[in-house]
Amino acid sequence: MAAFETTRVQPATAGFFGQFFSNLFANVAHWYEARKTRIALSKLTDRELEDIGLLRRDIHSIV
Repeated sequence: MAAFETTRVQPATAGFFGQFFSNLFANVAHWYEARKTRIALSKLTDRELEDIGLLRRDIHSIV
């Protein structure tokens, strides 16, 4: 059985550019996930949105 280390350690030598690219990657990943959520919610009918307690106008503000 293999074990995988799932924690990420930020190297102390990464400096400004390492932190910059780490933050950039995290922001792009967050934007992409929010985009996928908005697209999925937009495909639902008004009735389906109502079932989960949302209105169509709420989609952009909840993500």
